[in-house]
Amino acid sequence: MTDGGPGPEPAERPLLRRFDQRLNELIAALYPDERKRPGYARLAKEIRETTGGTISGTYLWELAKGKKRNVTLEQLDVLAEFFGVPPEYFLNEETAERVNAQLKLAAALRDARVRNLALRAEGLSAESLDALLIMVDAARKVQNLGSVDDEERPAGTPDGG
Repeated sequence: MTDGGPGPEPAERPLLRRFDQRLNELIAALYPDERKRPGYARLAKEIRETTGGTISGTYLWELAKGKKRNVTLEQLDVLAEFFGVPPEYFLNEETAERVNAQLKLAAALRDARVRNLALRAEGLSAESLDALLIMVDAARKVQNLGSVDDEERPAGTPDGG
């Protein structure tokens, strides 16, 4: 028996459970420097100017903070267009994981030294690449950075079996 309330808690709605988290990940990916990140009013204006869609700063803030979860298909499409992701990113776990992996790679490649390292590694043998991966993993461990989830980690490298 219900108490006449509005229904299930938002956490019980799997399609909406992570919407705010995913929106915030996209904002952080687009504006990695928090000091230069626009406020929600400015971001909403950028979204409107870029896509022609309608969204207010207040509504964007409510979505990002998990206060509102009643995003329309039109707003979902506008957000997806602005951030350059498929609309399924907000609703599908597999799509979100795939896009987040691409966002991590793009963020890493913003650093010229990371790009330079990757370009210099091009053409090296599999054994040399494996040795470099071991060295990078050791350097990450020394700096307490933790391991990087890598689906293509060779069998001979740490955490690769």
